[in-house]
Amino acid sequence: MIVANPDFVTVEARALLIVPGTLAAKYEKLGGEVKLMGKPDKIIYKSAMAMVGVDASDSIAVGDSLHHDIKGANEAGIASAFITGGIHATELGLSSFGQVGDLSSVQALATKYYAHPTYMLPAFAW
Repeated sequence: MIVANPDFVTVEARALLIVPGTLAAKYEKLGGEVKLMGKPDKIIYKSAMAMVGVDASDSIAVGDSLHHDIKGANEAGIASAFITGGIHATELGLSSFGQVGDLSSVQALATKYYAHPTYMLPAFAW
């Protein structure tokens, strides 16, 4: 199985939906071979920086997944902004859009995932 998006869940209207990474993890547990390409593999970050001609000091990753987005940024050596109102909102005790996770809860959760955000934001919108 080749998986181009190894995320486990995504948020849609505050509900977590299962996405390809969860299926891949189950398949691998059953003995299947899985090839992942995507965050947290640092090649994704390095390729993106190369495409736009910047280096790590001019880059920041923004994401709501400590395991994928933030850990990937850590491994690529770039700054990161963790969106607390995303997939980890329930783990952080957040119940409404725009709530800010408290620093000690974010630090504890980040340690669990071996991921360390540079900044944290409650939400991100275009």
